[in-house]
Amino acid sequence: MIQDSPFDTVDEPESEPEATRRTAGAAESSRASRGWWDRNADDYQTEHGAFLGDDRFVWGPEGLDEADVGLLGPAQELAGRSVLEIGCGAAQCSRWLAARGARPVALDLSYRQLQHSRRIGGAFPLVQADAGALPFADGAFELACSAYGGVPFVADSARVMREVHRVLRPGGRWVFSVTHPIRWAFPDEPGPEGLTAGASYFDRTPYVEQDERGAAVYVEHHRTIGDRVREIAAAGFRLVDLLEPEWPRWNSQEWGGWSPLRGALLPGTAIFVCVRD
Repeated sequence: MIQDSPFDTVDEPESEPEATRRTAGAAESSRASRGWWDRNADDYQTEHGAFLGDDRFVWGPEGLDEADVGLLGPAQELAGRSVLEIGCGAAQCSRWLAARGARPVALDLSYRQLQHSRRIGGAFPLVQADAGALPFADGAFELACSAYGGVPFVADSARVMREVHRVLRPGGRWVFSVTHPIRWAFPDEPGPEGLTAGASYFDRTPYVEQDERGAAVYVEHHRTIGDRVREIAAAGFRLVDLLEPEWPRWNSQEWGGWSPLRGALLPGTAIFVCVRD
């Protein structure tokens, strides 16, 4: 069932938000993310639903499919395994896992995204909660995954790593994908203008869209590759693989700043494969 959220409802912005780079703490980031996804879930599912499918496990805009790469383990070995999906959206990945006999739990901060999961259907639990405060017992899961889920949107992603480590059993696998960190040095544009670096890769200042009062309505946080590796190791995980999917020839779509043009020259997604020792 969808659990109650401790976050206040965020009103619709009265005007177009202003894009800036500034600090944004945990509470402001969570509030902004919940409000943004609640407001934009319908448009997101309309625009990307056909690509994502109802029960497909895609790691990013390139279209890398879990059915092909088996980052969580061989599909035939998923049956009966408990899996936590963090930042599930409409829970397409959990639906794919359930079809292979796994026992997924789909978690998201956005109530509206979880309503889309209910609309599609699926016999697995939906939980509304923050990725930095997972409402589960220690060692509750054998696997955890997040395909462009909560990791980029929280102020303290190191805490997310610690929380995932806590709820995984020894030997459990944690696989998550995020925008490739190098993209933060380039404009978020799919055309030629997105091929010239315009910012420092080492500038960790969050990207914030704020309303006329200065309140954040969207927040995304940047970490370098090294930052991610250190967070993973500090939480007690062992990094066993790091994938940077190449853009496939069959994929002609643009998705925000992702495109065949940029994908041929720059990595767009980073996938971290971690094991809890």
